[in-house]
Amino acid sequence: MLSRVLAIVCAAALPLGWLVVHDGGWVQAPPLVALCSGLGIFGAAFLLSWAAEVAELDVPRAFALAALALIAVLPEYAVDVYFAWRAGKDPTYTAYATANMTGANRLLLGVGWAVPVLAAWARFGQKVVELPRGEAVEIRYLALATLYSFVIPLKGTLHIVDSLVLFSIFAAYVRAALRSHHAERELEGVPAMLVQLGLAGRRLSALALAGLAGVGILTAAEPFAESLIHTGKGWGIEEFLLVQWLAPLASESPEFIVALLFSLKGFAAAGICMMVSSKVNQWTLLVGALPLAYGISSGGDFAMQLDMRQREEIFLTSAQSLFGLVIIANFRFTVFEAMALFVLFAAQLFFTSATARWFYALLYILLAIWMVAASADTRRAARDLLPRFSRPGGG
Repeated sequence: MLSRVLAIVCAAALPLGWLVVHDGGWVQAPPLVALCSGLGIFGAAFLLSWAAEVAELDVPRAFALAALALIAVLPEYAVDVYFAWRAGKDPTYTAYATANMTGANRLLLGVGWAVPVLAAWARFGQKVVELPRGEAVEIRYLALATLYSFVIPLKGTLHIVDSLVLFSIFAAYVRAALRSHHAERELEGVPAMLVQLGLAGRRLSALALAGLAGVGILTAAEPFAESLIHTGKGWGIEEFLLVQWLAPLASESPEFIVALLFSLKGFAAAGICMMVSSKVNQWTLLVGALPLAYGISSGGDFAMQLDMRQREEIFLTSAQSLFGLVIIANFRFTVFEAMALFVLFAAQLFFTSATARWFYALLYILLAIWMVAASADTRRAARDLLPRFSRPGGG
């Protein structure tokens, strides 16, 4: 009990500390602003995840599924939508919106998917994680979003039409998920403690945590985004790379930690399933929100123009997503596959040229083709990935 209370206090102290620092104007240097606002977002993400788990008990499942998906991407959403909004006034910010979106998606797959498997192997010697067949819904709609994502770099724009398509995919995913049979997960840690407070207590606590987290995220998004850009300029570091990797790290880390803890407790499959669901949310809701925010801010121009660097980054992100899909298409995730995901992702941090981006993108695609060609099970799974959207449980 004491450890759970301490966890809430520590998590809440981060956004509260940011609000005090922000309102008092105590820090002005961009690196310090980035640190304080980033920690505020980090703590707020924990509070949101706990509040969401508790709130799920008190709302209809249809509403919960859609609402929790939005909550899951809110920390990342706030920063990226800010960049897209600014891009509507200043086109140079388009690069930052693209950087943050591609970084978040690649970090989620390269680290978020891989770490639970590697943790289960290190802790229990488990070399293969079997995923529940109920994940077929997430996998199929992620496949659909991934295939569509290749269209974006080909046409060179993020358009309101992309928003409509991606939002439609998400809506279809929600509808399919409601008809599927997912195992209910028992609450653990802080959410389990809050449930013991009774009906009124848990509702009030969930509202309080969500309220504090929301205020922390909304007040930290702009300072965090701008301070990263100014820090890069001041330190001679490419701003694109800082926005691409540091911004998502602050907002994604709590989710990674939760998935890691699941694995260390022997529930690696649950951790991976959480990451797959988050990938669907990011590839649909997050990407689709960018041209919408851009268009509203610009006064009606709903087409974000992408330069070659941005098109390459999106193509690489799509290729990585395709590789990840092929890996889990047969509902088995091996240690070797997790290592491949992680190593290929980590290597990209050190090689950032256009040639490197094309190399890694083509490597992902070739590896995916090789895996399909080399395994009859993977071929069968790949054939079943997209069809049958009309079947119960499949869409």
